[in-house]
Amino acid sequence: MSDRRKFIKKAALGSVGLSALFSCASHANVVTSTQKVVPKKPIKKPLIISTWNHGLPANEEAWNQLKNGASTLDAIVAGVGIPEADPEVRSVGYGGLPDREGKVTLDACVMDKNSDCGAVSFLQGIKHPIAVAQKVLENTPHVMLTGEGALQFALSEGFKEENLLTEKSKLAWEKWLENSKYKPIINIENHDTISMLVLDEEGNLSGGCTTSGAAWKMHGRVGDSPIIGAGLFLDNEVGAAAATGLGEAVIRTAGSAMVVELMRQGKSPHEACKEIVERIYNKHKNHKDMAYLQVGFIAVNKNGEHAGYSIRPGFNYAVCDDEKGNRMESASSKMSKEDK
Repeated sequence: MSDRRKFIKKAALGSVGLSALFSCASHANVVTSTQKVVPKKPIKKPLIISTWNHGLPANEEAWNQLKNGASTLDAIVAGVGIPEADPEVRSVGYGGLPDREGKVTLDACVMDKNSDCGAVSFLQGIKHPIAVAQKVLENTPHVMLTGEGALQFALSEGFKEENLLTEKSKLAWEKWLENSKYKPIINIENHDTISMLVLDEEGNLSGGCTTSGAAWKMHGRVGDSPIIGAGLFLDNEVGAAAATGLGEAVIRTAGSAMVVELMRQGKSPHEACKEIVERIYNKHKNHKDMAYLQVGFIAVNKNGEHAGYSIRPGFNYAVCDDEKGNRMESASSKMSKEDK
């Protein structure tokens, strides 16, 4: 009889244990007196984030491409191709402000979920450098082509060579020649990049940058935008980041790669962007470039959390998702309006 009681007691305890196990599995958010189970945040996807006001039409086109089944890279190339082709956008592609010799020279790069990259720098005569960068990724064993070689490759891929210097940009260059002083205007002449980051339905990341670079730069100058790790970087396990502003300062600090690395260490996109912006500021506060130094970052992590942060006020970025649609958001900044 004693053995029978012990058997029944053990069986009862076992059934309670199994019942509790299945209860936890089906009610993961139950709060007990000893432990609070915090529900996992839902991932916001798809999501598109891109720099400056010209990010709005770029986002809209990229979003439509994604919804119609395009790959993330195809969506990025189509999206940022809108401001590249817009002569009123004076810092990207056709109509971009030229260098001090009156030549429009373009930089661009793309990066996908597999960490495959393509880039072009110092490219002349091709309206859509971002599309050429994609072809470098897809059709060459290289990451970057530059100058005449990049042009030869673009022509071999069927791109059309054309004059990118519009009459409005030519007049602006001729006006600049009267004094020939290189003093970029903060948030105008050096918010030169459109950078776009995409988190797709499957939770995979891709990114792209395209620019005509700093106005009135020396002929041959290349900024951060085509440089993987500076103007753009992503790790599909962690997140993605991209930069805008004075490229030399971003290159000196491997800015976008550092933002992603901080997210790998557990920081939010806002915390990561803020820390690298402050690092750039501290390294340049006594530098000759400080008078016109503006750098901003955008970042997104695998959960769809996004942020932007800049040295000086005035940096904004476009965000598009299912929840709130396509809109502008203002980035936080280190310096106050009085400091700018």
